Amino acid sequence: MKGINRILVILGAMAVVIFILSRCMNTAARLPKDIRGEAYAGAATCVKCHQEITQSYLHNTHGLTSKPVADLELLKVFAPDSNAFSFDAHQKVVVEKRATGIFQVAYVAGKEVRAQRFDMVFGSGEKAYTYAYWKGKKLYELPLSYFSAIRNWAISPGFTKQTFYYDRPIGSRCLECHASYVEKKVTQTSGISTDEEMERGALIYGIDCERCHGPGRQHAVFHLDNPEEKTAKFITIYKTLSRKQKMDACGVCHSGNALVAQKSVFGFQPGDNLDDYYAQDFAGFGGADPDVHGNQTEMLKGSNCYRKSQSMTCQSCHNTHESIKGNLTIYSQRCISCHQSPQHSNTTLAKGSLSTNCIDCHMPKTPSKLITFQQAGKDGLSAYMLRSHHIGIYPVNSK
Repeated sequence: MKGINRILVILGAMAVVIFILSRCMNTAARLPKDIRGEAYAGAATCVKCHQEITQSYLHNTHGLTSKPVADLELLKVFAPDSNAFSFDAHQKVVVEKRATGIFQVAYVAGKEVRAQRFDMVFGSGEKAYTYAYWKGKKLYELPLSYFSAIRNWAISPGFTKQTFYYDRPIGSRCLECHASYVEKKVTQTSGISTDEEMERGALIYGIDCERCHGPGRQHAVFHLDNPEEKTAKFITIYKTLSRKQKMDACGVCHSGNALVAQKSVFGFQPGDNLDDYYAQDFAGFGGADPDVHGNQTEMLKGSNCYRKSQSMTCQSCHNTHESIKGNLTIYSQRCISCHQSPQHSNTTLAKGSLSTNCIDCHMPKTPSKLITFQQAGKDGLSAYMLRSHHIGIYPVNSK
């Protein structure tokens, strides 16, 4: 009898294991496929359990940093009295709505010479929108961008002001910080030249959940099968990362222009060493005076707030799930959580309540040295203003 009981116990245990595995396999089979591979679940899966976070993140600048153009949404910045940019008396580019979409149309002496449809938008619109069009398996930047500061169209950054230009390519390196994935094919065309093709249908727009949290399929399967388990399993928990690992996770896209990619950062996962992906370009930009564009982590690291702290990271002030961009009061409250008794001059105190705006004085908007834009009818370039992440006491504001 003992032998029979032992066999029954073993068979019972096997049945339980088979049942559990079959449940997991069934759950996994129901999840959508992700072009990044079997380890990924896709943002649509994350929504099943994280609806509130998803709703907030939908309005976050990270989630909006790239997307396909929707004509109705584009029409919001398409004003009939400001939809043209004149390079001179003979050349202009006009934003026009046509039967198949909205186009940037170039005219010379009143005659149409080039027209390309808006296919993709870069940027959340807080500062600007830059647009692109697909031609086969290549992506190109359109000559006009929409700048929120002037509520109008101007020449896209880096473009010449003498004439329109439609053939500036956008490579996968740009998408590595403005998207979550794109499938690409690189071929060697000569000893030193390569050609890159990208699959439009294999592009994941914006920065999605798994770009920051790592592949989540195993996490999703486990928690869908075990909804009573509230402790996150099989996913990166940021509070368990070291300070460097936290900074590296943000530094993938916010560590500056003085870096050379050694391999695609689409493969970066939280906890990885960013030094394995980037090398310093000492002959390029950055150095002791980094540009305000894209250098947030390096500028923060140079601040006394960061250097004198053992734990300060980007997450001390930013919660990527939130949509509070521009809310200076909330950010100021986070400053005060560490600086409860700040020392200010009488002149500064006379300006009024300081508890609602630490930011404009200690993290002022600064013109980028790398990005400017040209407005129609103006000789000089207009400054592209960005928030400095070097926290400090600035002489102009400390009188």
